[in-house]
Amino acid sequence: MNYEEALQYIHGISWTFCKPGLERIRELCDRLGNPEKVLKFIHVAGTNGKGSFCSMLSSVLTEAGYRVGLFTSPYIVEFNERMRVNGENIPNDELAKITEYLKPIADSMTEKPTEFELITAIGLEYFRRERVDIVVLECGMGGRLDSTNIIPSPVLSVITGIALDHTAFLGDTIEKIAREKAGIIKHGSKVLWGGEAPTAEEVIRACAKEVGATFYKTDYSQLKITKSTLEGTVLDYKNRENVNISLLGEYQPRNCALVLDAIDIIRGEGFEVSDESLYRGLASARWRARFEIIGHDPLIIFDGAHNAQGISVAVKSIKQYFGEKRVICLSGVLKDKDYHAISRDISTVADYVFTITPNSPRALSADEYSECYRALKVDTLPCSDVKNAFNLARGMAKEKNLPLVILGSLYTYAEINDCIKEKN
Repeated sequence: MNYEEALQYIHGISWTFCKPGLERIRELCDRLGNPEKVLKFIHVAGTNGKGSFCSMLSSVLTEAGYRVGLFTSPYIVEFNERMRVNGENIPNDELAKITEYLKPIADSMTEKPTEFELITAIGLEYFRRERVDIVVLECGMGGRLDSTNIIPSPVLSVITGIALDHTAFLGDTIEKIAREKAGIIKHGSKVLWGGEAPTAEEVIRACAKEVGATFYKTDYSQLKITKSTLEGTVLDYKNRENVNISLLGEYQPRNCALVLDAIDIIRGEGFEVSDESLYRGLASARWRARFEIIGHDPLIIFDGAHNAQGISVAVKSIKQYFGEKRVICLSGVLKDKDYHAISRDISTVADYVFTITPNSPRALSADEYSECYRALKVDTLPCSDVKNAFNLARGMAKEKNLPLVILGSLYTYAEINDCIKEKN
């Protein structure tokens, strides 16, 4: 099996349904010899902020000299991004080799694993073969029934925050979603809460108490931002001063504070992380598609915020960096998101909105999305494809000397990048 055949197998079999539950991943891992049982984990759930948090944390641990596995989703440009060791994607030949090894096992199961379950098993087997010291493991969706929850008690569980998302699977209230996310808390373990919703915190505290887990909470009142520009942010948190992060966005200082607390907790679990490694790792962390500058002349920023809460925070970032200055916006969203709330937020900063239909069966059409902006008295144009929308939006941004901000779906990132390369 070569790389292309491996990807075809992972994506192509009719396993793309979402069927929560741990029975299939448990059987699959058991037949693999339980790779999860020989690894150490930091398990991360939450509605938003997981990827940025995982990126910063893994960067710090790598700088501290550990061999670090990183498992995230979804990928932005290429599939291999989903599983990395010390910042390097899994090599094509290794992905093909492990997929070929798993294929007969998965095919022989009475109830076939889902696509994400297969990906999780590939990642766990890869990290076992690479003999990593620690895996920073991001949940796919939810927590309790997410396939990543096959792992034994982790070094630390982290819940970055809770908002309404994936309500068809996780529940239609903050409390129900919090209960699902809290399902990653294991008996006698440690859990760090990074959210700010009181009702969610109450649920997570109760779940921690129920299983005898120690509860920690990030105290954002001790976070002070001393400098914030498009070149990066400098902040103080608790007893640490002049912490520099290059990740942009109004939300990143809070993600950083959460990482600082996580490091303090795992230091108590025997992980040695010097302050030098901590500062260096945070400064060098990179994470694509999160308020990322991807072009100049005009300034082009991409933020893959995919739900109402994420868009709200992205809009706050726009206001933080540009003040009263308006922006040109290119946006596409999925129809299962609260696109009315999304369009209301974007309308507060957008001079003009170009809408697109993301490449997903769940996409909201560009025409229907544009109607939301017309109702809000915002100039808008639905576009037939990403390339056309980008060229029109870029041209207008350059003509008006305004930033171009691309919001609403990670599915467009690769296409936008191709457009920029073509222009260059």
